[in-house]
Amino acid sequence: MSLKDKIKSDLKDAMRAKDVAKRDTLRNLSAAIKQIEVDERRELSDSDIEAILAKYAKQREDAIVQFKEANREDLVAKEEAELEIVYNYLPKPLSDDELKEAVKKVIEEVGATSMKDMGKIMGKIKALYGTRADGSKVNKIVKETLS
Repeated sequence: MSLKDKIKSDLKDAMRAKDVAKRDTLRNLSAAIKQIEVDERRELSDSDIEAILAKYAKQREDAIVQFKEANREDLVAKEEAELEIVYNYLPKPLSDDELKEAVKKVIEEVGATSMKDMGKIMGKIKALYGTRADGSKVNKIVKETLS
C-alpha cells in the first residue's frame, strides 16, 4: 500500500471514528498532495509524499515555537497533536549518532577536506537518507567535522 493510499484509508477511519483532529490533519495532507499532483500533472511517489509530510511537519514545528512565544498554549496543543499524527507517516529519523556516522562515511566517500565540499556532502546525505536526515543537524555535524 502506498503512502497516499494509507493516508486516504486512515482519513476514512478517522471520519468513521469521529476523530476530528486526525480527520482535519489528514485532509490537509491529502489536499497538499493533490495540489502538487494537479500542478505538476503527475502521480507522486512515496518519497515525494514524504517530502511533503516533512515540510508540513516543519511548518507545525515552527508554528509551535511562535505560539509558545505568544503564550498561546491552546494553539500549541493543537499543533503538537497535528505534528504527532504527521510523524506516524514519516520514516523514523536518524539518531544523532547515526547521523554522525553517516556524515563521516560520506565525507570519506566524496573526499571532502574543507567547507567548500559542503554541497557535495549535503546532497549525498539527502540522496541516501531523504527525510530521515534532518538538514540542519547534518549541516551542524558537517561543520563540526570539517573544521
